[in-house]
Amino acid sequence: MVSPPSAGKPGIFAVRDVSSLLTETHETGHELKRSVNATQLMAMGVGAIIGTGIFVVVGAGANIAGPAVILSFVLAAVACTFSALSYSELASSIPVSGSAYTYAYATLGEVVAWIIGWDLILEYGVSVAAVAVGWGGNLNVFLDAAFGVELPEAIAKSPEDGGVFNLPAVLVVLAITALLVRGVRESARVNLVMVVVKLLALTFFIVVAATAFSTKNFTPFMPHGVDSVTSAAAIIFFAYIGFDAVSTGSEEVRNPQRDLPLAIIGSLLICTVFYVLTAVGAIGIASPELLSGSEAPLATALDEGAGISWAAWVLALGALVAITSVILVILYGQTRIFFAMCRDGLMPERLAKVNPRYGTPVGLTVGLGLLIAVLAALVPLNQIVQLVNIGTLFAFILVNIGVMVLRRTRPDMPRPYRVPLNPLFPLLGIAFAIFLMKDLPLATWIRFFVWLLIGVLIYLVYGYRNSRLRRAHGEYGILTAEERAARVGPDGSAEGKHRAPDERETDE
Repeated sequence: MVSPPSAGKPGIFAVRDVSSLLTETHETGHELKRSVNATQLMAMGVGAIIGTGIFVVVGAGANIAGPAVILSFVLAAVACTFSALSYSELASSIPVSGSAYTYAYATLGEVVAWIIGWDLILEYGVSVAAVAVGWGGNLNVFLDAAFGVELPEAIAKSPEDGGVFNLPAVLVVLAITALLVRGVRESARVNLVMVVVKLLALTFFIVVAATAFSTKNFTPFMPHGVDSVTSAAAIIFFAYIGFDAVSTGSEEVRNPQRDLPLAIIGSLLICTVFYVLTAVGAIGIASPELLSGSEAPLATALDEGAGISWAAWVLALGALVAITSVILVILYGQTRIFFAMCRDGLMPERLAKVNPRYGTPVGLTVGLGLLIAVLAALVPLNQIVQLVNIGTLFAFILVNIGVMVLRRTRPDMPRPYRVPLNPLFPLLGIAFAIFLMKDLPLATWIRFFVWLLIGVLIYLVYGYRNSRLRRAHGEYGILTAEERAARVGPDGSAEGKHRAPDERETDE
């Protein structure tokens, strides 16, 4: 067990100063390239949000709420909006990699930051692996719909599902990893193309549905009462998760103070419009009963509702591209959160080294990509995917709390974007997150707390002792060579003895 820190030295709830966080982004060896513009950043948000969810969740929602599932999409968007506003304020005020982890470090303290960072590592990793498995399944759907062929089960499914290993899942993770190594600018450009393709696929569905639209399926509009709208919203909510990934890349945005709030709120707004129009179109050409009885409700609506069977391959292609862009953005987000934790010393700092040619943390990206590829190929994921949901909601709670805390502790700090009606909106964000968390299974809560307990133990054994914040005070005598040189000064004098590494010049 770690002994309590001595007087005057930072404890486990020590808070990082925002100015020092910003200074570190310019350090030699740890500096990421600012090369992402506002359009690319917004496309990353849309890319992370629109996955297979909209292609299948309409059926699940219609089964619960009937035609009122349209209201459920709106309610779920409202539930996300309050947290999105809080993310926007913190992202514009603290444009540093790490998302909720970094915001917690600047507002709630080191141990809370570690817990949320550890949570996000699991959330993003499991999410990418699970989505990659889904990519393999959708590849077969597309091949069957377009060409009438399928991959053999032995190389298309994990051992849990009767195969040997999921080769398509491995290949897509490795391909995305290689793209992320190449550079964030190239990754953002590819993602923009994929976002355009999947929005075109949804637009295709909306336009075709409009040509065969009928109002007969809208009555009765709310057959199962008001409560059914709320219940369906709890399911549909998870089709909106992903906008938080935008804030993980704050250091690589050309104009973060302006572009980050625009991308976070803008991507959520774009996805809400497409989701609502898609839901209206689906109900307009197919009954809720028909939609809820299908694993591919949009394709079923076009086939049996509008009589356009050939459209199935168009939606299958749209779903395939949608999943690919989700893998890209979420894996990118995980690498940047891990990068921030390594740079802070809570994980091995050498992993945060940025390749001077590509401007990306190559070793870290490759390591995470290989690990996730193995998970996607072999490990059963059905029972732990819900950890993604609880992890995301937990992050939402801390981000909303962070906004209120920072408003009190740093009232004069520049805030290019401010959450309106503070603290009402952050409190509503917290309330919505807790409301949705309470319905998650007990097994998910147990796994979540076990994972966090493991994380706390790692923090006490490694993170606390190696924290960069603590090394600034020389605790445990583990200063790096650069920090020792800064303390004694270049001429061997005591100059700079009390200067923290965050305050050193960065042109070393």
